[in-house]
Amino acid sequence: MSSITQALQFVNHQIQQALAQAHRPANSVDLLAVSKTKPLGDIAQAYQAGQRRFGENYVQEGVDKILESRQQAWLNEPIEWHFIGPLQSNKTRLVAEHFDWMQTLDRAKIADRLAAQRPEQMAPLQVCIQVNISQEQAKSGVSLAEVDALAAHIAQQPQLNLRGLMAIPQNLGQGQALAEQFKAMGEKFAELQQQYASVDTLSMGMSGDMQLAINHGSTMVRVGSAIFGQRG
Repeated sequence: MSSITQALQFVNHQIQQALAQAHRPANSVDLLAVSKTKPLGDIAQAYQAGQRRFGENYVQEGVDKILESRQQAWLNEPIEWHFIGPLQSNKTRLVAEHFDWMQTLDRAKIADRLAAQRPEQMAPLQVCIQVNISQEQAKSGVSLAEVDALAAHIAQQPQLNLRGLMAIPQNLGQGQALAEQFKAMGEKFAELQQQYASVDTLSMGMSGDMQLAINHGSTMVRVGSAIFGQRG
């Protein structure tokens, strides 16, 4: 058994433990394997261990992997590719044409470009609004107060499908401040679910804060180094 297979099993076990402790149904949180900077061979190992969702932070690197993966003999079911990095307007076409999900949408301009550039023969691009829940100046994302307006804008685009919210909280350990940020995200997610039938995804939590995120309603956790090892 490869180290990646073992790591995947351990992470999935941690997720199920966290769900049990939070008194939530088993398998109600999806694992997104963050494969940025990792070679396709590592993705192949995770895929063969059952993983189907992968997240990429860099547009061209992600597109290269998407195209290369389609030529591989081991690919017998589609991979669900998520873009989870900051997106400049001059790179929107590549995301629109190749990815299944875009989790870091934080501007109406980017939404408009993605919608216009999404090929009609493809399913709508699944999108999450990125919230800058810790209000850090250097971090992308909208404020909680800006979510509703952007959600309404996205909902008007037939080539986009609003799935929910995504956040990268400040690295605060497991303290009360982080818990409050996760709580605020969970509350906003619940509000959005009341307004849009398509909303089912709260993407928050990584290796170090997964338990706390799941306690506050996360439906998708993003884990990289705990699966693939530290980036080189």
